[in-house]
Amino acid sequence: MSAKASLLWFACALAAAAADFASLQPKGYVNDFARVVAASEAAELERYAAAVEKATGVQMAFVTLPRLEGEPIEDVANLLYRRWGIGQKGKDEGVLILLAIAERRSRVEVGYGLEPMLTDGSAGSLLREMRPALRGGTYGAALSIAAHSIGERVAKAKNVKIAAEAPPSAARRSRDSGFPWEVPALIVVAGLAFLANSRRRRRRGGLPAMFYGAGPFTHSGGGFGGYDSGDSFGGFGGGDSGGGGASSDW
Repeated sequence: MSAKASLLWFACALAAAAADFASLQPKGYVNDFARVVAASEAAELERYAAAVEKATGVQMAFVTLPRLEGEPIEDVANLLYRRWGIGQKGKDEGVLILLAIAERRSRVEVGYGLEPMLTDGSAGSLLREMRPALRGGTYGAALSIAAHSIGERVAKAKNVKIAAEAPPSAARRSRDSGFPWEVPALIVVAGLAFLANSRRRRRRGGLPAMFYGAGPFTHSGGGFGGYDSGDSFGGFGGGDSGGGGASSDW
């Protein structure tokens, strides 16, 4: 292959990778594309993020990716942030916490309006606070640390209180007390997803199906129901980010 052809191939590969990430769609505050966050942890994050948004107007997004496909985490975070429009338009008070599992990289991407409350230095401190949990492989715990730290910071800055989370409903307690029928069902679904993903990867040259915005892996790791008061994730608001924040390894 000539040098010119090699350069053209490389440019096409970069464009394809960017397009794949751009196709990802948010299903909630938590989008666990890497499948590393337990469903119960994702649900708690959903409830807390909804409570933070209700009290402060700040939108938090939590994303895990299996790998960055050679892209800088800063570029991927900024792409997702601006594509999804995290934070309310005009106020731009949003924050994205991104974990890239294979590369062991983390990123806090901060919206324009939140930069006075969450500076680059405080974002770096937050990533260092998450590091022990990340190194231990407890990704849900790491995201919870980030969520509560950010929530407490913005609540203090806005002089508001975040409502305490409501206890599980009676119906949920009743479901949880019986045999976990979800387990065998999830095993069956996972098996079917694996077979479908294998066929799809063969057709597309081996890239994971999740980066094509289709298939069984394009979903959030938890529910999208906000918290028990009835509030729910209604989508992000069109906010913007100029690349403020911090990145780190773990």
